[in-house]
Amino acid sequence: MVKRLVEAAEEAHHQHEENPDLQYEYFNAVLINEVDEEGNNVELGGEFLLEPNDHFNNLSVNLSLSVVQVPTNMYNKDPDIVNGVYWSEALNKVFVDNFERDPTLIWQYFGSAKGFFRQYPGVKWHPDEHGVIGFDCRNRKWYIQAATSPKDVVILVDVSGSMKGLRLTIARQTVSSILDTLGDDDFFNIIAYNQEIHYVEPCLNGTLVRADRTNKDHFREHLDKLFAKGIGLLGDALAEAFTILSDFNQTGHGSVCSQAIMLVTDGATQMYDDVFEKYNWPERKVRIFPYLIGRESAFADNLKWMACANKGYFSQISTLADVQENVMRYLHVMSRPKVIDHEHDTVWTEAYVDSALKDKSGPSLMTTVAMPVFSTKNETKNQGILLGVVGTDIPLQELMKLIPKHMLGIHGYAFAITNNGYILIHPDLRPLYQDGQKKRRKPNYSSVDLSEVEWEDKDDILRNAMVNRKTGTFSMEVKKTVDRGRRVLKMHNDYYYTDIKGTPFSVGVALSRGHGKYFFRGNVSLEAGLRDLEQPDVALADEWTYCNTEEQHEHRHLTQIQAIKLFMTGKRPHLKCDRELIQEVLFDAVVTAPLGAYWTGLALNKSENSDKGVEIAFLGTRTGLSRTNLFVPADQLSNKDFLTAEDKEGVFNADHFPLWYKRAAEQVPGTFIYSIPFSTALENKSVVLASTAIQLLDDRKSPIVAAVGIQMKLEFFQRKFWTACRQCTALDGKCSISCDNDDINCYLIDNNGFILVTEEHSQTGLFFGEVEGAVMSKLLQMGSFKRITLYDYQALCKEYAGSSDSARTLSDPFSVVKWLLTELIIFLLEFNLYSWWNVDLSVKAQRPRGKTMMVPCDTEYPAFVSERTIKETTGNIDCDGCTRSFVIQQIPSSNLFMVVVDNKCDCSSAPAVTMDPIEIMYILPALVSEVYKSFLHLHRSS
Repeated sequence: MVKRLVEAAEEAHHQHEENPDLQYEYFNAVLINEVDEEGNNVELGGEFLLEPNDHFNNLSVNLSLSVVQVPTNMYNKDPDIVNGVYWSEALNKVFVDNFERDPTLIWQYFGSAKGFFRQYPGVKWHPDEHGVIGFDCRNRKWYIQAATSPKDVVILVDVSGSMKGLRLTIARQTVSSILDTLGDDDFFNIIAYNQEIHYVEPCLNGTLVRADRTNKDHFREHLDKLFAKGIGLLGDALAEAFTILSDFNQTGHGSVCSQAIMLVTDGATQMYDDVFEKYNWPERKVRIFPYLIGRESAFADNLKWMACANKGYFSQISTLADVQENVMRYLHVMSRPKVIDHEHDTVWTEAYVDSALKDKSGPSLMTTVAMPVFSTKNETKNQGILLGVVGTDIPLQELMKLIPKHMLGIHGYAFAITNNGYILIHPDLRPLYQDGQKKRRKPNYSSVDLSEVEWEDKDDILRNAMVNRKTGTFSMEVKKTVDRGRRVLKMHNDYYYTDIKGTPFSVGVALSRGHGKYFFRGNVSLEAGLRDLEQPDVALADEWTYCNTEEQHEHRHLTQIQAIKLFMTGKRPHLKCDRELIQEVLFDAVVTAPLGAYWTGLALNKSENSDKGVEIAFLGTRTGLSRTNLFVPADQLSNKDFLTAEDKEGVFNADHFPLWYKRAAEQVPGTFIYSIPFSTALENKSVVLASTAIQLLDDRKSPIVAAVGIQMKLEFFQRKFWTACRQCTALDGKCSISCDNDDINCYLIDNNGFILVTEEHSQTGLFFGEVEGAVMSKLLQMGSFKRITLYDYQALCKEYAGSSDSARTLSDPFSVVKWLLTELIIFLLEFNLYSWWNVDLSVKAQRPRGKTMMVPCDTEYPAFVSERTIKETTGNIDCDGCTRSFVIQQIPSSNLFMVVVDNKCDCSSAPAVTMDPIEIMYILPALVSEVYKSFLHLHRSS
């Protein structure tokens, strides 16, 4: 698709004759549909039909025409822009044709070297509150990567006394704009000079660092510390810059391609030909780009000579408004070798957020495919004239849909990284953070390294192999966090990786041992399968691809179930569908069909759920099929987001199974997992979830075929618990104490230490160690719970511009709690779930095929997991002269523990055990740490 745009653009330009007097009205992206005070369309505006389109997340677009955006600092009717807009109008037909051929396409565009940006489909642009649109396509990574080759750059900044005042301000802005033009494949350093050489970052003298966002932001902070004094010895600065570039190139590090020196100064008293003769002639491998700051031209000739003698370009910058346009000119020079050789290299960018396309989960992650466009006119063919860059966006979510999730198992996932080790796709990539009601981009979201999510690989074996585009396998023990990092699952992952031909990416697949190695395949009649699949309580994973309905426009309106029916009945044989997956999902539909009738019977039998404490029953299978049954009206649900797209962790997604499915799969077969879910915005403490995994055989090697569970009101669950505890005396007559006793505190906690039931309602959902620090510390000391240290390398941190009693036995309350779970889940256990996949339906196991500010920081934090082998434990704690006793006992067939604590001894002075993260402070100064880590990655990848 991109190549067709390149061919069309080059042909259109070849046929066009430049006309400085050309008058041409075009649709300006900002001015369309704007009217003046008299109600007439403004110039370059006009009526432009815009209609909401679901493919573009209901953004109003025009699928027949493109629009043109011109940077605010440029004149809309400049002859160069008008001529470029005129000949590039020919791209409209190709845009439309591309979209008809491939309806999965999103944005298509042409970024002109003159500065204008043609975008399809047409959409209205809106200025910010200051009436400005800061977007300049020539600053975007896709443009820079396609237009130029990777480069090593040393920026020299004159800080002699003559640079005081406005000149130094312009110089800082010039350097900042140069940094904007550098991408992750480039390397740089900044040197300030007067009578001495000053590295802007003293810790990185004599070397270059990768031009990723973290490093560039770090150097920008140091620009504000520059001040002007003394005299400028440019010759020494040039010699230092040449030496760095030569030494760095000889090590084999860096871009190993183009090299340049950017000189930002208010003049040069001589030409320094002796320096160039020593370091750069005759090969002239290093290009010189002087930027003369100020209106004076006394020394312009010397700087122009330097540029011409070293294959560079001279620019003069008189005001801050001149900075952007003048800085951009060097890109055209750097692109000349590519243009002359007609290297139409395809480039792919790292992941980035498209704020225009927002779905319910926030802005969409994209990657761009781009190619340069050259002038092919005979008279300019050998001059190396870059016309611009064409590109198209690919939503990473579309790539995720291509992954056969059902074949990767419950915890399996696919991921991809760039040639720099940055994550393109990974289920643990978190590009957004919650800021009140809004989701915002993290500053460094596009430069998260693979080693920062697969951090157990301490030696970067996996990362380096993938960066070096190798094919192979790797295994390691991992700790995967779930439920917003509050819980941890320990497992062993096998990784399989290879490079993606024609791209700078490598792709990997992680399979967790014990899952994904086997799956079930059964045969049922097509009639029975389709009948049960179309039942109202059935849904399929929204982001899984059973049939590709995006490829053809006539299929876009189809649901996955509709597409499956049309494909399997032969009515749409040209639909691209996964027949194997469909056969499995039809099998699951038939096998689970009796559950619908069973749940309906329970709903009719009001004695089982008379107070409507149980709100939802649900089931999910390994093929992405789910069944749900509401026992209360939808508008009366305590947690309305559960099992909807709003609850990303609670549903089948392109990159993961539901949380309740994954946690149940890691427990002993037949064990129920109870938890209070944490919502994405505020913690939801109004419901309790219970789920269990279903295996064909009671064997850890056998596949888990489904998980089933319920959502119940927290108040209902707690009431059942307290009823059980208070019936102690009535049951056996031997209870000397119960949870009603004021001398004890009773808690029900889960296997990660979170409180589900306590007498103090405000403590519900808290970590037990925050409430009973002394008891939690003792449990950790005794081995009843384990502390697991975790790391978050995508974190954001705020930056600010009594009497004693003897011990007693506390085991009595447990004698009546054991019936609690049976009472709660009897309607699930009465129906023999484990018999479903044992029916004679040709089942067989098979192997699959192949005024604070949030700033990036690294944190360390704990998670806690109970020890499965410990069923009951008692302990005593010495607290300031008294002894506090406690008992903890596991509740059978669950992940729950009842804890009874003697509260007559005050242990409030004991420190709380919390899960609060601690920022990691590196040995190097905090500001240098990110630069240093990037430098380490540079050496690892070389």
